[in-house]
Amino acid sequence: MSLTGTPFFLTSLALLTAAVILPLVLWGRIAGPPLIRTLARLLMLLFAQVTAITVVFVLVNNANNLYDTWGDLLGTDSHIQAAQDLGPDGLGGRKLKNEPKQLQRFRPADDARMGPGVQMTDLKGRISGVSGEVYVWLPPQYNDPAYRNKKFPVVELLPGYPGSAKAWYGALHVGEQLRPLMQRGEIKPFILVSPRTNILTGADTGCVNIPGKVNADSWLTVDVRQMVIDNFRAGGRPDSWALAGYSAGAHCAAKLALSHPDRYRAAVAMSGYNDPALEPDSLAGKDPKLRIESNPLHILKAANAAGRPPRTALFVSGAAGDGYQAGIGLQQIAKRPTTVTVQQIAANAGGHTTAVWRTQVPEIFRWLGLQVRS
Repeated sequence: MSLTGTPFFLTSLALLTAAVILPLVLWGRIAGPPLIRTLARLLMLLFAQVTAITVVFVLVNNANNLYDTWGDLLGTDSHIQAAQDLGPDGLGGRKLKNEPKQLQRFRPADDARMGPGVQMTDLKGRISGVSGEVYVWLPPQYNDPAYRNKKFPVVELLPGYPGSAKAWYGALHVGEQLRPLMQRGEIKPFILVSPRTNILTGADTGCVNIPGKVNADSWLTVDVRQMVIDNFRAGGRPDSWALAGYSAGAHCAAKLALSHPDRYRAAVAMSGYNDPALEPDSLAGKDPKLRIESNPLHILKAANAAGRPPRTALFVSGAAGDGYQAGIGLQQIAKRPTTVTVQQIAANAGGHTTAVWRTQVPEIFRWLGLQVRS
């Protein structure tokens, strides 16, 4: 039974109801020695507490899409087939133009709360050795005969940690918010792609490649990206691609866009950070070398020092102490053609929550529409 499905939610409510009724009905009817009666009553109280905690967990999990499956929660699922040393470009010496197309079978998303139009596939990454689900949402214009020869720009959507690939659809309602705006021509039509990022048990990968452990960077920037190009009318140039993330996903979006200007033109980072060590479970933050190399500030400084500032546009939003200073730091060292737009969120806007990021969806996609093209 899925952790985010309606059946589990209804089951937890039914168990909580039973846990409340049982003591009312049976408390004075329990027979036997005093020790047995006491133990039975303690078990009923314990059952009531466990079911109450379960209902609260389900409500929080459904609201924020933290864990998809029991395997995610318990850390029993494996999404890594191999983690070879793929080198600086994350390709391991392979050229994508020589690789056969990876055509996938798609099916409707398995969670109705994600809204209409979301489809999913199970992808085995040829380069990264990572496997996981990928959700795709097509803009209303995609199947319009007037657009049959048009390619569309793409935005990869990254959740926080822990976080589900469903979160942008289920918690931020990105598809429901953007569909009418795209239909009215207020926002450019994008293909939205949300890949699994929770791929290593009990750890935030920091979206980095670590030989022998995980190739999260290549999963997101090579395998997922190429799969979308192979299966949809998606632009293949860097100018057609962007990333957007919140919290840990914001760090990843900025880091990946600055690291791969040959793959992405822009990135949105909401309530993120530059130093990966600010996420206690980050693999990158625990490795002294990776901590520096995966910091967007370092990536940008190194590119500037080499005389190659990336042609990357960043939109960074956050409250004071929650992403705003990270954006200012990047803005202060940015050199053309790098651009950094920083927006400060009010301290009383709602904190580090999906409710805050949900309200920013229309604005960030208007901004993205000015940065990318098909």
